[in-house]
Amino acid sequence: MLLTTLPIGRKGEITELTARGGQRRRLLDLGLIPGTTITAKRKSPSGDPTAYLIRGTILALRKEETDLVEVI
Repeated sequence: MLLTTLPIGRKGEITELTARGGQRRRLLDLGLIPGTTITAKRKSPSGDPTAYLIRGTILALRKEETDLVEVI
């Protein structure tokens, strides 16, 4: 499933990044590496971005970024 569809409060494991080029590099630099556990923490009032807990850090990612991350 895509990271976008991970329900708030649930954990998932990153399996693949479908991003290419600079966008892929940015996601990898932020710690979104296959095999890493990620937790959906909360959505902004407008619904985008969503806050995720990854490696002890809260990251706010927009839907256009989370559509490029696959989790199980």
